[in-house]
This record gives sequence, C-alpha cells and structure tokens, in this order.
Amino acid sequence: MKKNSMLLVITLSLSLSLSGCGREGKGRVVSWDNVAISYDVQGKGEPALVFVHGWSCDKSYWRLQVPYFAKRYKVVTIDLAGHGESGLGRESWTMEAFGKDVAAVIEKLDLGRVILIGHSMGGPVIIEAARKIPERVIGLVGVDTYLDFERQYTEEQIDATLGRFKADFVGSTSKLVRGIFVPDADPALVEWVVRDMSSARPEVGVGAMRGLLSFDAKEALKEVRVPIYCINSDMRPVNLEAGRRYAASFEVKLMSGVGHFVILEDAETFNRLLSETINELSW
Repeated sequence: MKKNSMLLVITLSLSLSLSGCGREGKGRVVSWDNVAISYDVQGKGEPALVFVHGWSCDKSYWRLQVPYFAKRYKVVTIDLAGHGESGLGRESWTMEAFGKDVAAVIEKLDLGRVILIGHSMGGPVIIEAARKIPERVIGLVGVDTYLDFERQYTEEQIDATLGRFKADFVGSTSKLVRGIFVPDADPALVEWVVRDMSSARPEVGVGAMRGLLSFDAKEALKEVRVPIYCINSDMRPVNLEAGRRYAASFEVKLMSGVGHFVILEDAETFNRLLSETINELSW
C-alpha cells in the first residue's frame, strides 16, 4: 500500500513539473516582476506561433485558431498579466511590461524561430516582446491593429478617456465593444464579447488603456527590424505610408464584412490569410 502511495506521489510530482515545460498543455512562468503568467501549448513544428490577446481579453479569444494551426506548428497562447488565468500584483500595466510577459514565456519554452501574432492591444505588446528577444523573432503579425504608427494622444485626451472608464467601467467597455462590430455581426457573439470584456478587472483595464494610449510605436520600432504584416478589418483605414516609414517592412491584408474581432467573426478567412503570411515570413 505504501509503495503504491509513493508511486502516486512521484507521478503527480512529475506531472506538475512538466506543466511548466515545453510540452503540450498548460504551463506557468514567473515574469520579470514575479507575476505568474499562464500559457497553453499545442502542436509541433517551426516557426512557433505565439498568439497575444487584446485589451481586456484572454487567450480563449484564439480558440478558432489553435486547432487549425496546431496541425502544423507549435502554437502558444498567453494570458498577459492581470488577464485570464495569469496573476495580478503589477503596479504599472504598460506595453513594455506585457512584452516582458511574452518574452518570459518564449524563453521558458526555449522557442527558436518565432512569429508573434497580436490582436488589438496585442500589436504593441508584440513589438515590445520583439525588442526583448530579437534573436528569436522572425516576424510580427498585427491583427486589426497598427492603424497609424504616427498617432499620438495628448495627456488631456488620455485623461478624458480614462475618466470615463474609471467612472463606469462596465458601461464604457460595453459601448466601446459594440462600436467596433459591424451592424450585421452575430448578436450572440457581440453579447458574449461585451459580457466578457466588461467583466475584466477595472484597475487592470484602466491601467492597460493608459499604457496603450501612451505607447510610442515610432520609438519602439527603432529596435525592431523584422517584417510586419497586418490582417485587418477594412472598417477603419490603415496609414500605410507611416507603417513603411517606421517598420523594416510593412504589408496589410484586409478583410471585408467584419469588425474588430476578425479572428472570431470570420475565422476561415483569417486563418487562410494568416497561413499565407506565415509562409511569406518563413521563406
């Protein structure tokens, strides 16, 4: 009986130790400021694809991409600090801090050639991650992001926006989310995203929004010399000239009939365009 109990303990201990390694399944890593970062790994193959969610979202937003791409590549999805299953305890929710979360996961898994894919706020985050680990990253794919690298907000504009979210986080988030869907979007999807994002931790949401609105892409891109692609909705224009002024190379692929959540609204088209982009970046 004691022998069987000892075997069970050893088996459980081994299972727990492997959960943080580069094997399939769930893992956790301690980021630069001791916040625990949760990630999932599926599939095999290079380049590894690392998916980073947007503002007040989590890694579940990539659920229509993971099984598709894990057939051919190692796929990693991450919950940034303060989101999903990751920890709290951070004082400043900047893009640089989130970028360090992504870099910590990549280093933990010892990924070699990596393509970073970031939706919305995840776009600036993966720029910061690429600054931290340039030797591993071969390309960036922004998803409905990078609209204008030259766009800068004044402190007054930032304070006014944050003031609305501080006063009524749920209502302001709901209004924001509804406004970035097309009019004929699936009502069930709209309501799910509204409920999910509105239930985010207000202190994280407000802090991350400040970090996002304050982000200076022009300065960050001085240290990122890999190709950048965008897969964006055609609902909002992209400043292509600005992209090509500051990025090593900058290309945009547009999707029609969808809003901001292209990964959920038309996963088939998005997955096809991302597959093409991965092939182009892998040459």
